[in-house]
Amino acid sequence: MADHYYTSRPGAEHDEQEFTFTLRGHQLRFITDAGVFSRDRVDFGSQLLIETMAIDPSAHVLDVGCGYGPMGLSAARLAQAGHVTMIDVNERAVELARRNARLNGISNVEILVSDVYSAVQGRTFDVILTNPPIRAGKEIVHRIFTEGYDLLRSGGEMWVVIQKKQGAPSALRKLQEVYGEVEEMEKKKGYHIYRARKS
Repeated sequence: MADHYYTSRPGAEHDEQEFTFTLRGHQLRFITDAGVFSRDRVDFGSQLLIETMAIDPSAHVLDVGCGYGPMGLSAARLAQAGHVTMIDVNERAVELARRNARLNGISNVEILVSDVYSAVQGRTFDVILTNPPIRAGKEIVHRIFTEGYDLLRSGGEMWVVIQKKQGAPSALRKLQEVYGEVEEMEKKKGYHIYRARKS
């Protein structure tokens, strides 16, 4: 069976390609490869989250499951006086994200290999962004929600994109259970954007 994009070391043969994509008014160049999520274009869910998310210019942001970097690099452009930490279990994706940060001249980022939050324990953030790896299973997705709570500062926000058919109702219930204050910020083409605030 082929391995998935949430594998730490994808076995797929390298097959790099490059494309440009406009996100929040910024044109970004991306190098992608086999063995990473949505390698041919920025997926619709990530696009919708990028277009919806509210990032303060001085925010400290964590992008969980960053892939080759579209959400985290877009956040870094918005948080020009802040900092973005990007994490992914997939070593190939992390290396691509580092290259894409350099390619686009984005320096206010740190990009780390991390099994869920293992690489950022003890840190705190204003915002956590995630397009969670649904195929990794509900347990991993719910860990992202619950363990993320402890990494948020008081008043901090977790922004999540999830498809209705891939478990949006149960994700919403879990977020409400953990955070209490959860708002649907956008809904389009079966995708939901939730903002959960740590009160």
